[in-house]
Amino acid sequence: MSSGEDYSINTGVIRRFGTVDYVLFVLTLLVSAGIGIFYAIWDRKRNTTNDFLLGGKNMSVFPVAMSLCVTFMSALTLLGNPAEIYNYNTMFWYLVVAFIFGVSAAAFLFIPFFYELQITSTFEYLEMRFSKPVRILGSCLLVLQMLLYMAFLLYAPSLALNAVTGLNLWGSVVGMGVVVTFYTTLGGMKAVLWTDTFQAGVIFAGLLAVVIQGSIVQGGFGNAWAIADNRSRIVFDDFSFDPKTRHSAWSMVVGGMCFWAYLYGINQAQVQRCLSCPSVKKARMALFVNLPGLIVIVCLACMIGVVMFAFYADCHPIKFGLISKTDQLVPLFVMDILGHLDGLPGIFVSCVVSGSLSSLSSGLNALSAVTFRDWIQGCNCCVNISEFRSTIVNKLLVAGYGVLAIGLAWVVSQLGAVLQAVYVVFGVLNGPVLGVMTLGMFFPWANKWGAFTGTLASLVFLLWVGMGAFVNEIKTPVTYTVTTACNWTARPTPAPPTTTPSLFNTTVAEGDDTQGMLEPLYRMSYMWYTGLGMVIVWGVGLIVSAITGFIKPTTVDPRLILPVFDKLFPYLPEKVLKPLRFGIVHEGKYNLPPSKSVNLSVHAGSNSSVGSGNSVNEKQPYDVTNGHVKPKFELGDDASSKDVKIEMQNGQMNKAYENDDVEKNGVLKTRL
Repeated sequence: MSSGEDYSINTGVIRRFGTVDYVLFVLTLLVSAGIGIFYAIWDRKRNTTNDFLLGGKNMSVFPVAMSLCVTFMSALTLLGNPAEIYNYNTMFWYLVVAFIFGVSAAAFLFIPFFYELQITSTFEYLEMRFSKPVRILGSCLLVLQMLLYMAFLLYAPSLALNAVTGLNLWGSVVGMGVVVTFYTTLGGMKAVLWTDTFQAGVIFAGLLAVVIQGSIVQGGFGNAWAIADNRSRIVFDDFSFDPKTRHSAWSMVVGGMCFWAYLYGINQAQVQRCLSCPSVKKARMALFVNLPGLIVIVCLACMIGVVMFAFYADCHPIKFGLISKTDQLVPLFVMDILGHLDGLPGIFVSCVVSGSLSSLSSGLNALSAVTFRDWIQGCNCCVNISEFRSTIVNKLLVAGYGVLAIGLAWVVSQLGAVLQAVYVVFGVLNGPVLGVMTLGMFFPWANKWGAFTGTLASLVFLLWVGMGAFVNEIKTPVTYTVTTACNWTARPTPAPPTTTPSLFNTTVAEGDDTQGMLEPLYRMSYMWYTGLGMVIVWGVGLIVSAITGFIKPTTVDPRLILPVFDKLFPYLPEKVLKPLRFGIVHEGKYNLPPSKSVNLSVHAGSNSSVGSGNSVNEKQPYDVTNGHVKPKFELGDDASSKDVKIEMQNGQMNKAYENDDVEKNGVLKTRL
């Protein structure tokens, strides 16, 4: 047990990694790589893009839920969230409420919508609804966002750990980059999901170790809470409507809901995980199983922030000269309270590394899908190649993006203060993409000109605000800190200035006194960026659509419009819901009474095995959730798949459909 006298604030010396810690770090990388090798061997005969990108659409709930949980709970979160509590207050804890609303929106609105369209890239929807240029614009924003994010995931935690633990900076960057590229390339979606599951366990173990030992050192979590409360860190009653308030209840819940609804309902990485489930029901289950994990991770991170503040309440490590950046606080705290216990610092570092690996693998998988579907096949290249070759192309894309991410990590290391600007860019790209997607889903009269213009307008505005805040050095003042208990006789030589700023957009500097009319805009909380970006797309998009000519809702494919009021308020009377559909006749469960049977006629040549009058009723299996009837049939010898037509009648409709995705001796899928 540490005596307390060997803490860094008493000795002026930071503990370093031991042999066991390095072994655990390397072991985390090896196990992750091993899972990739296992699935490369296990699935060696399944060489389809569906298997590589979507796991054959047959993944079970648990690994999908764990992957959803840790994909955006990255190392930036694990190191940054406690620092938020340390520097400011516990208002950040309100994020768990945003999780509930954001995940629910994804589960009941967006995921069923994309699942029914049976697409691989979410941006395929933009071409179906608007045009190819809108699709390409959206996919470009995602690729830019994910590449910058992955470069950060490699560089930022490695830099913070290097400064405190002595872990080699570029050894960590290259090691993580090579391993994650290796197992994602070999194993595809299945390897990603199961490595994420392993890494989720490591993340929980690392966070628990720090919370438990930190509480023990403070004489219990209650004592730590009391110290933080006495120093104005325990705050839950900030209900300010001022958008400049960094973390108010409204910015965290409303702004956070928009942010997390985008991440779970629109972002390619998360949607792709949900689409790997065999049904919408399973995808929804995965989302809700993931929710407690999200809440636990954020709560543990916030608890670390509380005990960390209590530990350094009377000796601020940055003012004391032990460290120079806020993002180094958590590694320093870990080395102080766990450094005397062989292996426990290694567990926490493995936790941070796992946070990076899980996000990196998800990003690589998503970039491969988007690039292949939107850029390569979207431009009519590789359309008719075999499944085997398509899979090879996707694997090459993963490998290429992995190498590019490592290269970008080196680039951002040379940019100095621009690192913070890159982080801002990642934040502001959410709004335009969420906006254009929901513009298409919610507003049937919006056209392609409005979608394209609105997206650009939102992007330009948010970049202006974000970069304006960065250039003008707009900073949120940190709640006061003291150094009265520091052992100044052991004060180390002050660390030399570095060109790298805090990687989590926090600072110990006082607020900037920049004057000017635009200052209030630049001071807007980053939590509002996503919601504001969405609203700008809606406003500009609808105005431009009105100028260039609204689309008649009756001419829009009903599958491309989300019946949001039917989804959210299904028990409202029909006379209320009907005008809220804006003239769209939504097929499927929205106008198929559960008590009615479906009379099905198949016309596919004279020798078809399914003839007129065959019925598909409630007791026969068909996918009600996705609005498909799946009768078995055989095409006649004189028919081709293009000839298949079905007619259905349930007392409310009698329509004919063509289906161009029919195989002989296969299953006919057609919308109700």
